[in-house]
Amino acid sequence: METQTLKPEGIFKQFAEICKIPRPSKHEEKIREFLITFGQKHNLETRVDATGNILIRKPATPGMEDRKTVVLQSHIDMVCEKNNDVQHDFLNDPIETIVEGEWMHAKGTTLGADNGIGVATELALLIDDTVEHGPIECLFTYDEETGLTGASSLEKGFFTGSILLNLDSEDEGQIFIGCAGGQDSVGTWKYSEIEVPTQGFTASKITVKGLQGGHSGGDIHLGRANANKVLNRLISAMQDKLDKNLYLSYINGGNLSNAIPREAQAIIAYPENMKHELRILVNTLAADIQAEFNVSDPNMEVLMESEELPSKAIDHETKSRLILAMHAIHHGVYAMSQDMENLVGTSNNMASIKMTDEQTIRITNSSRSAIMSQKVDMTNTVRAAMMLAGATISHGDGYPGWKPNPKSEILDIARESYLRLYGTEPEVLAIHAGLECGLFLENYPQLDMISFGPTLREVHSPDEKMHIPSVLRFWDHLKDILKHIPAK
Repeated sequence: METQTLKPEGIFKQFAEICKIPRPSKHEEKIREFLITFGQKHNLETRVDATGNILIRKPATPGMEDRKTVVLQSHIDMVCEKNNDVQHDFLNDPIETIVEGEWMHAKGTTLGADNGIGVATELALLIDDTVEHGPIECLFTYDEETGLTGASSLEKGFFTGSILLNLDSEDEGQIFIGCAGGQDSVGTWKYSEIEVPTQGFTASKITVKGLQGGHSGGDIHLGRANANKVLNRLISAMQDKLDKNLYLSYINGGNLSNAIPREAQAIIAYPENMKHELRILVNTLAADIQAEFNVSDPNMEVLMESEELPSKAIDHETKSRLILAMHAIHHGVYAMSQDMENLVGTSNNMASIKMTDEQTIRITNSSRSAIMSQKVDMTNTVRAAMMLAGATISHGDGYPGWKPNPKSEILDIARESYLRLYGTEPEVLAIHAGLECGLFLENYPQLDMISFGPTLREVHSPDEKMHIPSVLRFWDHLKDILKHIPAK
């Protein structure tokens, strides 16, 4: 990354350094060490709480010591997704960035601008003595993407600021004042292995790929296809035709609860004399599904390829229950918000289906809603579908939503700043994705918060990209906000 050609240079210089450091969720040791060293190197007060969150303090610029203390907050982990044909070890390899026109993306992997650009912005601010500001505290939380663990474990009293600027939003020119809460549900099926007949049987691998995927909160309203659901429609159609002559040996799709599945695969065995008829069935149904999603997923591919005949398969009863469950589990928008126009109220993402060595199949779902009762109802709806299909159920801890405060003082400051800089009002919105802000309110109920950031697209997928000019506009907006923070 040639940071000298990108503006603001300070932010892109720090982002280039962050891209060199592996930082998958739950493996943030290297980026944590980098941040601690950074703070110490620049003689800034650096604290680490008992669970691993980091706080770096910077005193006010001369003459602004009386201003309210501002907390700037980003998370240090990133979603690690890559295309199947890309060789990349997220625990050891750096992210390779590519600049094309006004956009930056990575070479076949997630870029990590979610939320690396927020981290880079805080680091740039900490060492830029030209920015006018009162006392600031830069908070770096961990494991946001797979459980908001850092925010939920944050020590009470770890920071002192009364205003918090969350730098984890993805549309420059928009200011967010609320978010959805969420909870994961996992359905588990134990199955018995049965023998696959060898006489007169053949096997195929069914692959669904080329889907856009995306963030299971921020992109769920776009109506994109879910690879798991598409694959199940194909298997279900074959099951209807063959019943116990269809053997399901392997199924796998999706990875992370907060990413819409882009790819899924299954290996099936069936009578050899049905191969031509099944291929016609798959091709016909695939064409119908591709037509359904021709706008949202124009690059969808469905492949039926010859495969070595497996020796074992899932028992027929479990296979049937699994297919029914995958049909019954809701994916996508469940209800729109009645409080804010064009905001998703409640949704579910059927995120992944995985087989384990213990003859176990797990389906993971991520349910979201800004309203607690609706989040519980969505979770129960998913739970019912899986339990009726014979699964045992477990739930994650979940996290709270962030109730909007339209009378926020920092919101007024941010709106006035944007209008002053750019001659237009920013959009004020709530987001269906989860932010850490709701968790901060549990220990800091009087905290005044907004969330904003530069423009990112296709986050949580290898198509993730960042709009370079928006970073400069975001930076100028942030600096102007800090300059106009009121006195205590």
